Amino acid sequence: MRVIRGLPASADVPVALTIGNFDGVHRGHQAMLARLIEGEEDLQLTPAVLTFDPHPRESFAPTAAPARVSSMRARLEAFRTLGVARTFVARFDARLASLTPEAFIHDVLEGALNVRWLLVGDDFRFGKGRGGNLALLRATSRQFSVEGMRTIAIDDERASSSAVRAALAAGDLPHASALLGRPFSISGRVSHGHKLGRSLGFPTANLPLRHKPPLAGIFAVRVRGLDGGPKTGVASLGVRPTIESDGRPLLEVFIFDFDQPIYGRRIAVDFLHKLRDEARYDDLDALTTQIHTDAQQARAYFAAQDTHAR
Repeated sequence: MRVIRGLPASADVPVALTIGNFDGVHRGHQAMLARLIEGEEDLQLTPAVLTFDPHPRESFAPTAAPARVSSMRARLEAFRTLGVARTFVARFDARLASLTPEAFIHDVLEGALNVRWLLVGDDFRFGKGRGGNLALLRATSRQFSVEGMRTIAIDDERASSSAVRAALAAGDLPHASALLGRPFSISGRVSHGHKLGRSLGFPTANLPLRHKPPLAGIFAVRVRGLDGGPKTGVASLGVRPTIESDGRPLLEVFIFDFDQPIYGRRIAVDFLHKLRDEARYDDLDALTTQIHTDAQQARAYFAAQDTHAR
């Protein structure tokens, strides 16, 4: 897959395009991308995505912006896996936000991207003041046809990034997994920490986070990307109130029955079951006792899953 940062002056090939932030690439997004691939095969066009980084609300109201369900890297990996050939990553800045719907159609879709077939959700809004909609696209476009994608519902709920965020914030990981079509996951490179976990008897793989995560607490997790296949463990995701006071989020993972140096390795952590909320303890002894309990509960969870699988 070819990734183009920013909008080109003009595209070199005609494309079948879909547009969106695609945060989480949930099952609604997956259905849209599957339809995109079907459309490009029928029309013999290059399948492409126009997405935005950062999220529009991160640009104009950063304190009110929603927590990210997935990183841009994770989104791009999902696009590639699903068959997208090109992704245009545009910065949603004041210039782009000020375009009228008609200018967005003629200058961006037709001029810069050479769109010949466009797939959007039936509630898609675009242009200055979100003034453009599906009807305007169909009435105004001069070189491309437009298809509206129906809403995808999971357990009678519309599949959306907002619904995924709500499930994660509530600690309802099974529902989040149903909406995503997979467990919620965070990926990153293992970094050096303060080695406090090792001194307490629980060495952890630390993944610093660039953005506020959509959930917090203590979790039973599965770790992918290590030699020998997936490992199980227990993870803390939050601001470590007993240890730190700066409020920076950190993901710490204690991997069961594993003791190898993995600094710099890229791993993926799948969140399978929430054990409890994050809490502040009076001293390190109390924290250590709680970590022992968390690890026991996580092991019990995986043992129960193994029994159920049999």
